Amino acid sequence: MKARVTVTLKSGILDPQGKAIEGALKTLGVDGVASVRQGKVFDIELSGSDKAKAEAALKAAADKLLANTVIENYRVELL
Repeated sequence: MKARVTVTLKSGILDPQGKAIEGALKTLGVDGVASVRQGKVFDIELSGSDKAKAEAALKAAADKLLANTVIENYRVELL
């Protein structure tokens, strides 16, 4: 089973890396960029077929390791 965990900064948290990317895009001549927020994507392959168990395990992993839940949100998707 394949899954994706997407981690993004919570709204209101400053994103200096996103600002740097925004500036670089404008320097490269990419028009219409209003703002950029950066995040992380984890593509994970799991053995087994129990979707509920897989989702619970991934949420636990995100809470403990993949995301800093003080400043980041995460979304778990089973693909």
